[in-house]
Amino acid sequence: MNMEEVREYGLPLKNEDPQFFYLKEVDSTNRYLRRLLLEETLSEGSLVVTDFQQAGRGQVGNVWESEDGKNLLFSLLIYPHFLPVNRQFLISQIVSLSVKEVLELYIEGVQIKWPNDIYWENRKICGILIEHDLMGEWLSQSIIGVGINVNQKEFRSDAPNPVSLLQITGKTYDRRKLLSDFFCYFFDYYDLLMQGKEEEIQSSYLAALYHGDGFYRYTDKQGSFEAKIYSIESTGHLVLQLRSGERRHYAFKEVAFDVC
Repeated sequence: MNMEEVREYGLPLKNEDPQFFYLKEVDSTNRYLRRLLLEETLSEGSLVVTDFQQAGRGQVGNVWESEDGKNLLFSLLIYPHFLPVNRQFLISQIVSLSVKEVLELYIEGVQIKWPNDIYWENRKICGILIEHDLMGEWLSQSIIGVGINVNQKEFRSDAPNPVSLLQITGKTYDRRKLLSDFFCYFFDYYDLLMQGKEEEIQSSYLAALYHGDGFYRYTDKQGSFEAKIYSIESTGHLVLQLRSGERRHYAFKEVAFDVC
């Protein structure tokens, strides 16, 4: 796709030589972007967008359902060389916040379900899959995969709680506009991260959390219990505080939210 076609797509370009790849269909935008990186050097901000993923992925091998041509599916490449490995969760935070703010242009009640699912009320409207490559103790590159449910009327998989913008509002939306808005929000947050304003990012993330406003039911390997979100550690671990004051620390998949 040439420069003029990229401009017509409506993206706010971050460099003079953008590498933008639109595919009608692909196995996975993350996988395609990784294959490209084996063949050539891509500039930061390079993007792969598709109408349909044959093997869209969620966290830990989950499948992402998306009807052909209805939703926004893309992968973005960044080179966060300045960020140590033990602070990689900041990338997840700025991606989640960017998607949340884009969706809030259209609907209310958007929250981030730790670690990076985007929820409207008690239903999932966006999934995020981030894959990091490391160089010693630092990040070398990150591939950010995002799937936002936009214009899908119904979901047929066994996913428990999907929802789309169309289902919420009854209106259809321009996926290109959503993508352009995401670019603006994301690179604003990315600039904050490069400036070292981590506390500002972490504070915004904590304020945006699903079930962040009090005590709720959770389940871990010991059983069901009631707790509130106390904090999110820089490593991304969730810290829950029980009514007794006891605090428990969890990595991803070690605890489940009891969704109403």
